[in-house]
Amino acid sequence: MGIKATVLIILTIIYLYELALHLLRMRSAGNPLPDNVSDVYDPETYRKWKQYHGGKTRLGVMTSTVSWLIHMALMALNAYAAFAGLFPQNPSMQMVAVLLLASLTDLLLLPFSWYDTMHIEEKYGFNRSTAKTFVLDQVKEFIISLLLLSAFGGFLIWFHQALGDWMIVAFAGVLMIFILLFLFLYPFFSRIFNKFTPLEDGELKDRLTALLEKNGYRVRAIQVMDASRRTTKSNAYFTGFGKMKTIVLYDTLVRQMTPDEICAVFAHEMGHGLHHDTLRNQALNCLMMIVLAVLAWLTLRTAGLYPPFGFDGVNYGFAILLIMTVEFALVAPLFGLLTGYFSRKAEYRADEQAAKEGYGDDLVSGLKKLSRENLSDLSPSPLLVKLEYSHPTLSQRIDALEKLREKA
Repeated sequence: MGIKATVLIILTIIYLYELALHLLRMRSAGNPLPDNVSDVYDPETYRKWKQYHGGKTRLGVMTSTVSWLIHMALMALNAYAAFAGLFPQNPSMQMVAVLLLASLTDLLLLPFSWYDTMHIEEKYGFNRSTAKTFVLDQVKEFIISLLLLSAFGGFLIWFHQALGDWMIVAFAGVLMIFILLFLFLYPFFSRIFNKFTPLEDGELKDRLTALLEKNGYRVRAIQVMDASRRTTKSNAYFTGFGKMKTIVLYDTLVRQMTPDEICAVFAHEMGHGLHHDTLRNQALNCLMMIVLAVLAWLTLRTAGLYPPFGFDGVNYGFAILLIMTVEFALVAPLFGLLTGYFSRKAEYRADEQAAKEGYGDDLVSGLKKLSRENLSDLSPSPLLVKLEYSHPTLSQRIDALEKLREKA
C-alpha cells in the first residue's frame, strides 16, 4: 500500500471515530435521567434540551464530514505542494506556505461556526455575540494560530538542521518549556479575547478571601470575566501557577448564583489549586510533548513521505500537518482516555474540598443550576464519558458528595 493511500485511510479512520462519538451523543438523548438529577429540568426545559442537543450534534456531524472531505481533497490532489510552488524555494517560506494554506482552508468551516453561534446558540437564548465580535474573534484566532504554528515550525527547522537525529531531545524540551510558559502567561493571553476585572469589594469578596486565608492559599487575583459579551452560559476556572495563580468567575455565574453557591464553586476551584492539579497535568503534557517530538523525528527522517504529495523533498510545514492531523490525531484518543481519567479524579477531589468547607449542599444546588442554565446532558453514555469527558457527570458528582456526607 502506498504512503498516500495510507494517509488517506488514517484520515478516514479519524473521521469515523469522530462520527462514532457523534452517534453516541445522539443515542444519549434517549437515556433516562438518573433520579438524583430528575429535578434539574421541568418537562418544557427537557424538551428544549433535546432540541438543542440534537441541533448541536447534527451540526457536529456535518462539520466533521466537510472537514474530512476538505482534508482528503487537499491531500489527494497534492494541493499543498502546488500552493507552496508559488512561494520562494527556501525551507522557511515553504513551511509558511503550507501552514498558510491549511489555515485558509480552515476558513471554509466558518459557516458552520457562524451557524452554531448565530443561529443555534441564538435560538436557545445563549448567544450574546454580535456579528462584529464574532468576526473579530475569528480574525484573532486565525492570526494567533498561524503565528503559533509558524513558531513551532521555526523551532522544528532549526533543531533538525542543527542537530539532526539529536533534535528529538532538544525539541521535546523546548515544547515542554513552551507549554509551561504558555500556562504561566495564560492570564495575559486570555485578555486578547475577554475583559477581566477584580471582584468588587463587599461581602462576597470578603467571604472568598476568608476561604483562601483559612487554607493558607494565595492567588494573584480573583477575577470576573465578561463572558456575557458572548454567551449567557456560566462557568468558573482555575488557571496559572506560581505567582500567576488566578481564579476566574464568569460574570454570568456571579449574577445567576446565590452567594453560598458562588462560595461553593470558588471552594471547588481553590481545591484544584490546593491539590496542584495544574502541575499534575503537566506530567501528562510532558508525555504528549515527548510523543510529538518522536513523531517529528520520524516524520523528518522519512524522506519517502513527501514525494507522493508532490514535494521534491522535506517540507517542514507539511511535516507539521502530518504530525498534527494524521499521526498524533490517530493516537490522541488514547491520550484522551488517560487525561480524561485523571481530570475526572481531580474534579472529585475539588468537589470534596468544597464539601470540607461546608458547602456540599450549595455545590449540588449550584451544579444543578449550571446544568439547567447551560442545557447540559444529564445522562450521557458511560462510554462517551470515558472517551471524552473531562468532568464526571452531574449525577456522579452528586453521588460522590452524598457518600462524603455519609462518611462525615
